[in-house]
Amino acid sequence: MSETFRIEKDSLGSIEVPSEALWGAQTQRSLQNFCISKDIIPIELIHALTQIKQAAATTNYRLGELDQVKRDLIIKACSEIISGLHDDQFPLRVWQTGSGTHTNMNINEVISNLSSLASGKKLGSHSPVHPNDDVNRSQSTNDVFPAAIHIAAAKGISKSLLPELNALVETFNQKSNDWNGIIKTGRTHLQDAVPLSLGQEASAWRDQIKTAYNRIEASLKELYPLPLGGTAVGTGLNTPPGFSLEIAKEIAEITGLPFADAPNKFAIMASHDGLVNAMSQLRSLAVALLKIVNDIRLLACGPRAGLAEIELPENEPGSSIMPGKINPTQCEAMAMVCTQVIGLDAAVAIGGSSGHLQMNAYKPLIGFNLLHSIELLQNACQSCRVNMIEGIEPNLKNIKKDLDASLMLVTALVPKIGYLKAANIAQRAHEKDISLRQASLELGYITESEFNTIVNPTQMAKPHE
Repeated sequence: MSETFRIEKDSLGSIEVPSEALWGAQTQRSLQNFCISKDIIPIELIHALTQIKQAAATTNYRLGELDQVKRDLIIKACSEIISGLHDDQFPLRVWQTGSGTHTNMNINEVISNLSSLASGKKLGSHSPVHPNDDVNRSQSTNDVFPAAIHIAAAKGISKSLLPELNALVETFNQKSNDWNGIIKTGRTHLQDAVPLSLGQEASAWRDQIKTAYNRIEASLKELYPLPLGGTAVGTGLNTPPGFSLEIAKEIAEITGLPFADAPNKFAIMASHDGLVNAMSQLRSLAVALLKIVNDIRLLACGPRAGLAEIELPENEPGSSIMPGKINPTQCEAMAMVCTQVIGLDAAVAIGGSSGHLQMNAYKPLIGFNLLHSIELLQNACQSCRVNMIEGIEPNLKNIKKDLDASLMLVTALVPKIGYLKAANIAQRAHEKDISLRQASLELGYITESEFNTIVNPTQMAKPHE
């Protein structure tokens, strides 16, 4: 069956739009002109933009710029969109105009057409609510699109990512406490080093995540000031007095987050340094997570020809040809996510630095990469925590074997006999494949009783307890 169309008009003239589509002419032009990849604007950003439209309608009515009928129609349409009833009506690609105007108009047109349907008017009639004159009143894409990224990112960070990071911190904290008495061989340069406890090792992972949490939480401070009311270049042209302050209060009320009127809209609209900073903190989290999962898969490598100091949950077969093989798949998935986020951060940094004069034309890229990174990291942390970290168990047999054989326990003798004599003991033990105790007795540097007293792995791991 052939698709039927209606005719819609914009400032460039007429264009065919699918009969049942809630979007209009400008959205259709973007669909035709920017069929680039399958990356569409994230629905979180669509919903954030819609919240702005809802807040703008309320504020414009309060300030005498919009009548009650239009306000109520716009708010009703926005409520439907935010609830997810019309997600399929926002099909535009990320790779469009750098301002995001096409997506702003996509939302304006859908709200206009929903208002028409609610009023018994035809789709595309722009009556009784016009997409530009009413839905977009007191706004410009240049202030609403970056504000929407702020809103969507702050919501994703505060309500999704940070709670998951807190759960991950608590999981590592529990492991650290449980493993505090397990003394093992430390490693530097991937070579044997002096001992520490497995709990101390896990505490490093815990505090890496805790520090990343604090950095990300601090980045929210730069996301809460909104440039709404700045319109085209930051001056507030075509807005009534008090609009920017009132709409910021309305957004804070709608979202439950402490959004506020930006004191300098020129700075936030001409550049997006706050968004770049938030993305950089996500990159720092990715760097920490990548280090942690690499540690875990090193400690778990084996089960017989590697370190095998910890055992990971056996979630799925690891090979299509080698029976019984189990791989550290959660580590691998996390490593790929972290690598992707680090790359996305590089793109955001370039985009953030490439604005010109009063506007940055990389808004869709910045918003897409930032929101995608929040989602990736939250999902990966949850998957890694639930499917792997919570189920990690120490391999006490291997830990003890490696600790007993460690040559670096000789370090405890240095204050007693000096560095060179201690090195001689370690070298002799290694060359003759004998224990440190036997080598020290053969060289006559220390008595067996003194050796047994000084070379105590637990005391070495916790010398000040």
